[in-house]
Amino acid sequence: MDWADGLFTLRIDARGVQPYDPGQFLHLAIQQPDGHVINRPYSVASPYGDEIEFFIVEVADGKLTPQFRHVNVGDEILVSENAAGSFTLAKTPSAKCIWLIATGTGIAPYIAMLRDKEIWQRYQKIVLVHGTRYVRDLGYREELCALRESRADQFTYLPAITREEHKCALNGRLTTLLQDRSLEKAAKCEIAHDTTAIMLCGNPDMLNEMEQQLIDRNLKKHRSKAPGNIVAERYW
Repeated sequence: MDWADGLFTLRIDARGVQPYDPGQFLHLAIQQPDGHVINRPYSVASPYGDEIEFFIVEVADGKLTPQFRHVNVGDEILVSENAAGSFTLAKTPSAKCIWLIATGTGIAPYIAMLRDKEIWQRYQKIVLVHGTRYVRDLGYREELCALRESRADQFTYLPAITREEHKCALNGRLTTLLQDRSLEKAAKCEIAHDTTAIMLCGNPDMLNEMEQQLIDRNLKKHRSKAPGNIVAERYW
């Protein structure tokens, strides 16, 4: 499925994949004509099942994504049998409210989580923030808007764009919207160390800046031996 030019969801029949937790990643590969196999890790954008999804942006000079962009039904894509990664709810603290913050295709693990039951059972309030350059880059927007309508008492969806203005999205960089409290105002949900868990996924520069802002507000990184608030996944 194409969302915008070079932005697409790849659906794969992967009945040989072992059960995994939403938020984990698998390696995808294509065998080249010379027999060489190129593989890369991608977060899964769907819960475990016979068919799984990946949310991918084509890199023009990439070795793999342009090939994914032009596969046809029936073409063979190699998938690792076992998933990996610790960006999961099992590694995330319990709290009254959880914020899921992403840029670009970093939203993929959150789609998998929202399609599963665990997150709805663990958190009273779920806020998903997705930052992109343009509205057209907001993959899964229709699904998330429908979820916002059906679970209005529990779920808030906040798209944010930087290169244009749109009545249905916030305008600005996520770090700016966090700094001036625009995100909290729009979500009607305060980010506080004693009530909040935060997952961050996407651009490493955004994550580094946002992490520091949160630490300055008395939140801290979450570790198994030192519980905190923030769990991060740097997407490249």
